[in-house]
Amino acid sequence: MNFKNILPDKSISLFVKNIWVFENKDKNIKTCLPFFADGFPGLMFQQTDNGLIVKPHNKIMPEIFLYGQTIKPIELEISGTYLILIFQLYPFVLRTFFNIAPQSINDNCYYLEDTVDNIAHLNQQLVSCKTVKDKIEIISKLLLLYFEKKRQNLDFEIRQGIESIIHTKGQESIRAVAEKSNLNIRTFERRFLNETGLSAKQFAKIIQFQASLEQLTIKDYTKLTDIVYQNGFSDQSHFIKVFKAFTGKTPKTFNK
Repeated sequence: MNFKNILPDKSISLFVKNIWVFENKDKNIKTCLPFFADGFPGLMFQQTDNGLIVKPHNKIMPEIFLYGQTIKPIELEISGTYLILIFQLYPFVLRTFFNIAPQSINDNCYYLEDTVDNIAHLNQQLVSCKTVKDKIEIISKLLLLYFEKKRQNLDFEIRQGIESIIHTKGQESIRAVAEKSNLNIRTFERRFLNETGLSAKQFAKIIQFQASLEQLTIKDYTKLTDIVYQNGFSDQSHFIKVFKAFTGKTPKTFNK
């Protein structure tokens, strides 16, 4: 399997965090791609030999769809060759662009038939493109069109709060984040939940978990307590509890 993380063009970077490309050209391989909570919904396009199934929901997915916040761990199961493009979206995009209540698709997906005009034509365009670059350009133009139509609906204070939580890796107090956004704590928490589908505290916990997951995965530590204290967990048992809640495994088991 080949994987690329592509930084989005400046024109869409306000609402797209990353573009991921997963590709496999071996027809005889069965692939399971695990995904864990990261705080971001997304738009996925998949081109496969035999379809894509989301476990444990056992859903066979369409070629292009939106997914909400992933809180419980999932796997994408694919047999044979595939190309998967994922536009990792900032959490406010679902409500602002697509008028979706974000909480309604936490740990779930949203099919675009009722939102995107002529979805069959869009799928045909994407499938017929010969290069990944061209496919990315088509999806980027679609999202840019939504942005131009809906930019007046963007909640910039909440976007600023999201950026602040990401920048501090979830370790800053929510009250301090709200103050930076010039909002009182209750207003900030209410609007954050409304825009993202998560409480600000839960989002911060996910970002904190992701920072620890990255450190664990690349083995940037000498002992487990390095990860615990560098990522702001109160103690090792707290870290293990949070890690297991998002992965279903302890850090030790996950490493194996």
